[in-house]
Amino acid sequence: MAGLFIGAGQAPLQLWPLALCGMAIVFVLWDRAGTSRQAAAVGWWTGFGTFLCAMSWLVEPFLVEPSRTAWMIPFALIGMTGGLALFWSLSFHLSKRFSTGLMGLVVLWALAELARGYVFTGFPWALPAYIWLDTPVAQLAAYVGPYGLTALTFALAALCAQAYERRSVGFIVLPVVASVALFGLGAVRLAQPLPEATEHSLRIVQPNAPQHLKWDPAYIPLFFERALDLSDPTGADLVIWPETSVAAPLYAATPYLDQISARVGAATAVVGLPRVDQERAYNSAVIIGAGGDVNAVYDKRHLVPFGEYIPFPKLLSALGLRVFTAQAGYGFTAGTSEALFDFGALGKALPLICYEAIFPRDTRSAERPDWLLQMTNDAWFGTLTGPQQSLAQARFRAIELGLPMVRAANTGISAITDARGEIIASIPLGEAGAVTANLPGALPATLYARLGERAVMILLTIIALGAWLLPLFHRNRKTV
Repeated sequence: MAGLFIGAGQAPLQLWPLALCGMAIVFVLWDRAGTSRQAAAVGWWTGFGTFLCAMSWLVEPFLVEPSRTAWMIPFALIGMTGGLALFWSLSFHLSKRFSTGLMGLVVLWALAELARGYVFTGFPWALPAYIWLDTPVAQLAAYVGPYGLTALTFALAALCAQAYERRSVGFIVLPVVASVALFGLGAVRLAQPLPEATEHSLRIVQPNAPQHLKWDPAYIPLFFERALDLSDPTGADLVIWPETSVAAPLYAATPYLDQISARVGAATAVVGLPRVDQERAYNSAVIIGAGGDVNAVYDKRHLVPFGEYIPFPKLLSALGLRVFTAQAGYGFTAGTSEALFDFGALGKALPLICYEAIFPRDTRSAERPDWLLQMTNDAWFGTLTGPQQSLAQARFRAIELGLPMVRAANTGISAITDARGEIIASIPLGEAGAVTANLPGALPATLYARLGERAVMILLTIIALGAWLLPLFHRNRKTV
């Protein structure tokens, strides 16, 4: 039940008080666990409930072709949520095994979340830090990143649990002061002036191609014409189409790119499409210049396991687990190099294709861009929670780096956010449409942009030292 509470803190519910209450309950349960095995069980069931609630959208891809794939739903849902819960279970086990205390659990639990973002290519969906979206606290991600904010969230919950267990005024004051500090520091950042928007504008196109029809040969021309009609360049310097919005691979896409170039006129266009090089296929984005010329290409580097490629393909395809990969084959190949798209007066953008935007590390490029560009197809995620959570994570990337995020999504939610993650313009979920707006300005590089995950390691070191020194301080006071 506590895990379900924590999951309810994610978009679209964003019930952060309930989520914080769930975390506090879990700290109490861990504290009362008699053995490390019991503590591990608390961690696993908490994680299972959290991810089951927050990631219920996992069933949606299997319902695109239910006759072929619906039977996999319980295996995928329970396997994924139960597997992710193992990270939490291990941290709960180790903290009880080594008697770290509540703050020690904060450190190990936060490290488990950091590991979840990296191990087996990582899957940092539904980070606890995301419960703070649309509150001032979310702005602290600019200093310590989402993993550091997750640690601060755990620390606040631990203080609440300690206040409940001790039931004394002194301990009740601590979480109150900590809450005021978190909200206050975030409010200070929100009070700082934002740079003015640039004089250059862009237009996002949302064709709204349902996933079960997106690759149907009878519907591909319809969706292309719809996107073309929506690409009115009036008042826009750049027109953006979503991921794989051009169905033809690049080598055969010349007629389509010519039409797009003719439609946008003097403006530039960037579109998503597959690219084939010899025997390798890539999920790519290209800039289209005058006359349909391809001026730049980016190949997606961080692919979705089982969605865009299959680990151990021959073994797993024999088991029938290749149904979601490109053309029902072994899928895409990962790109090998980072790239910035140079849009001239609009500055340089870091392209992110779909899944890449959920990874904080994938947005920290060697050269700082002027803005972030996510081209995605969230039609796989249904309409209940997946697209909302995908947008929430994109907004956090803007906060972390102090850069505007421009998001073009096939079925939505397409949006332009400023450098503090606030939505400037958007297109609703499940609607075909387009929006034109000026590109927001960028803030100076944040502390997290400069330090990366070193910021969270410094924070966890401070929490660990505090957890070790505080008992010594109390012991010395009693001795005196």
